Amino acid sequence: MSGWTYIMTNRPGGVLYIGVMTRLAERIDQHRRGSGPSFCRRYGLTRLVLAEPHDTIEGAIAREKALKAWKRAWKVELIEATNPQWNDLFDHIA
Repeated sequence: MSGWTYIMTNRPGGVLYIGVMTRLAERIDQHRRGSGPSFCRRYGLTRLVLAEPHDTIEGAIAREKALKAWKRAWKVELIEATNPQWNDLFDHIA
């Protein structure tokens, strides 16, 4: 089974949430409707700014754990390397 690692935010340079999921579009839709994790609801994290596909869910989980251990500046650099405007990528994956 494949998986995705993703980062959500509320605005460019805002609060970051890192997650992992097999059905990414469905999960992001949950975030956007406010039925995702309470952390995302609390901070209004509805903008998908990074999505990385993985061949296995285990690979996605390992990447999620690695990203969560990174310094914030490294996460921002990763986002800006592929999405410098911090655009919402939901329409590209839905």
